[in-house]
Amino acid sequence: MDGLTAFLETATSVLALVAGAGAVLIVAARVLAPRLPIAARLGGRVVAWRAELTLAVAGVSTLGSLYFSEVADYGPCRLCWFQRIAMYPIALVALVALLRRDAGARWYTVPMAVIGAAISSYHLLVEWDVIADSESCALFGPPCDVVWFKEFGFVSLALMALAGFAAVIALNTVSFDRISTPDRSEPPEVS
Repeated sequence: MDGLTAFLETATSVLALVAGAGAVLIVAARVLAPRLPIAARLGGRVVAWRAELTLAVAGVSTLGSLYFSEVADYGPCRLCWFQRIAMYPIALVALVALLRRDAGARWYTVPMAVIGAAISSYHLLVEWDVIADSESCALFGPPCDVVWFKEFGFVSLALMALAGFAAVIALNTVSFDRISTPDRSEPPEVS
């Protein structure tokens, strides 16, 4: 393995962890927003940058998967192909949505991301030997339980894909539009 591939394994693993943590943070901010103004402000920023963030997540996921298969020569298994079928269109739809400033396009990405997240979850269970690899995986490439690398001892390509799909889902479904936060400028009423 060359130095660039080793670097990109680490860099994309870190980005995947950031994307997964970001998804959790978005959901937590939504839950806390009615009580914490800072969470509501964070949510407002997420909504304002939704298209750009979706494109960043899907674009990096797409470019990373292409690098690992086409340059690093990590042959994609059958489940990897299905994950790509879900992620690549998200990148394209996100780019068009950003260029057209189409806020409604986010609803086209969510079904693909949900399907991709389900496939990634299944793939992780295969990688972790919770579910046995079927013989059908080997017909179209390497077996689905082949793990090309595990960065930090647990971040594989399937986990990276799941984190990307989770981030896309959180970015495009969590709403902060109807949150009323208490007005801190006036003293509370005493009864």
